[in-house]
Amino acid sequence: MSDNKKLALILLAFLFFYFIPADSPRATVAASEALAMLHEYARQHVLLCLVPAFFIAGAISVFISQQSVMKYLGSHAKKSVSYAVAAVSGTILAVCSCTVLPLFAGIYARGAGIGPASAFLYSGPAINVLAIILTARVLGFEMGLARAVGAILFSVVIGLAMSIIFRKDEEKRQEAFAFPAEDGTSHPLWQSASVMAGMISFLIFANLAAPKADIGFWAQLYNVKWIVATISISFTALVIKKWFSAEERSEWYSATWGYALQVLPLLFAGVLIAGFLLGRPGHEGIIPGAYVSYLVGGNSIFSNFFASIVGAFMYFATLTEVPILQGLLGAGMGKGPALALLLAGPALSLPNMLVIRTVLGTKKTVTYVILVVLLSTLAGIIYGNL
Repeated sequence: MSDNKKLALILLAFLFFYFIPADSPRATVAASEALAMLHEYARQHVLLCLVPAFFIAGAISVFISQQSVMKYLGSHAKKSVSYAVAAVSGTILAVCSCTVLPLFAGIYARGAGIGPASAFLYSGPAINVLAIILTARVLGFEMGLARAVGAILFSVVIGLAMSIIFRKDEEKRQEAFAFPAEDGTSHPLWQSASVMAGMISFLIFANLAAPKADIGFWAQLYNVKWIVATISISFTALVIKKWFSAEERSEWYSATWGYALQVLPLLFAGVLIAGFLLGRPGHEGIIPGAYVSYLVGGNSIFSNFFASIVGAFMYFATLTEVPILQGLLGAGMGKGPALALLLAGPALSLPNMLVIRTVLGTKKTVTYVILVVLLSTLAGIIYGNL
């Protein structure tokens, strides 16, 4: 970081603490909410979400050959293949906007094109099958269908737009991957794929949320989640020790630690800021919730845009966006802004943006955020007028 940027950050922090109404009850509540959100985030999302994601990202860096990533997700791969793989991968993982970050960083560092990588970045938290089903059940079939169609379409559109906008930058970047050096990945693809499958299976089942009903397929799946998760992690530990040398395992641990150092500090800072400004679901931060409810009523361009902005900066844990929207709709929120928030919220958050910037840089991150916000706004306007 340059000295000018450090000076700007110090100045912003000084102005914030200088002008904050410290004696105000709302400021006290907001500070409490910030700590409460970080406490909740640490207990619910770090050990079972982020830690497995760090190990998966490290495995991508060490066990998956660069050629394989380039073949399926490189900028010169067939678009029908690369975007399908990116979207399907996101659907299978069904992670939140923060857990997807180390996975995104892993495939991007390994040579994935900016387009497929961006599609994966959006699809991971947005195309969540269980969340879409819950949306349809709680908010209505039309809203669930609109969310599903919008999320799938957006992942492709955003990826294509990023690849076109940054075509020249991407061509220069891909030159470094044109003749990849030997990366030490000499294992058969099925061995690497088996390791990845074991870890992904653990990530999915360990974080499987409780279904609303006690009967049905999802309830049965939930009842065996820890059995499957235990089998998955045991299988991974066994094959890692059997197939990979101590040197390879050490390299994997080192890569995992590197991703943790890159992601965690910014995530924690972002969660604190988001909690202070907007509070947790059902609680208020420094910004009164009544203002938000008032500003997202109706179906104007502004209300849809504002809903997209709020969704983009607020942190949503997986599935929490549905009950939040249920409450906002009851308070007078329009159906268009509700969809806009559903499409922008799960895919973005302030912590998410801070980390994306370290991977893509400021210009690409701002472009990605703008694309998500504008597309969500447009979808909200269209849906609200149907």
